[in-house]
Amino acid sequence: MYHDGTFATQQILAENPDAQVTVYERNDVISFLSCGIALYLGGQVKDPQGLFYSSPDALSKLGATIKMRHDVTNIDNQAHTITVEDLDTHETTTEAYDKLVMTTGSWPVIPPILGIDSDKVLLCKNWAHAQALFEKAASSKRIAVIGAGYIGAELAEAYSLKGHDVTLIDAQDRVMPKYYDQAFTDKIEQDYVDHGVKLALSQKVASFDTTATGVTITTDKETIEADLAILCIGFKPNTDLLKGKVDMADNGAIITNDYMQSSDPDILLPVIVQQFTITQRAKMPTFHWQPTPFVKVS
Repeated sequence: MYHDGTFATQQILAENPDAQVTVYERNDVISFLSCGIALYLGGQVKDPQGLFYSSPDALSKLGATIKMRHDVTNIDNQAHTITVEDLDTHETTTEAYDKLVMTTGSWPVIPPILGIDSDKVLLCKNWAHAQALFEKAASSKRIAVIGAGYIGAELAEAYSLKGHDVTLIDAQDRVMPKYYDQAFTDKIEQDYVDHGVKLALSQKVASFDTTATGVTITTDKETIEADLAILCIGFKPNTDLLKGKVDMADNGAIITNDYMQSSDPDILLPVIVQQFTITQRAKMPTFHWQPTPFVKVS
């Protein structure tokens, strides 16, 4: 569950204490601060519990019913129902809603690069990713980070400070070019070099070749050997459940009005585009909430 889902549950119950709120969460944790992954990997955050600010128990005490490891697999906005799978028992149920609030967030962009489906090519988004990055880095001296935006830049710094040999790869000719002018990025790049980070800029990754000892990354300019590669080239809205059901931008972001309603007025979205359901029956709303969150109020 992401921040908007956690906040939505808290606000709904604060303003409607009689609401029946059910939260569906695909993962086994909620309220993970993914912006702290680099701090965790770099050792600044010693206790990983510092990366969480709420819990299923905390939301339960507010009055919500929390269903962890439950995945919303379909939304029928004509029938006003959602289909939910219990990921432990694989039992599937159908739940009704009056209002649906999407809080499914975003997901890393994974381009169709040859060899990208490898256990040595990792993502950086959620708590499971953070754990994998922490564990695999322990046996990986050479780490390649693909993508020099904020996340890639932070990971390169974190691993460099921990003594790894880091290569930062990006198709652009500067690090973080969308955020800083060249006068700033020149200084940042020099700081990387001074700390031993190899910059492989103006290069596009063409393939990954996984071997027994690591992964060979072939770009359009050179071949880079690494023990571990981390993909950080960007994110896209996680809105496939509503594809063809509400108006979307070309990138999958859902278009809303000033009241955060989609083109289907019974489907609402917080800023981060996640997912939850508000159902009103009699005078009591019911919330259900999904993928990496869902909420239903009735």
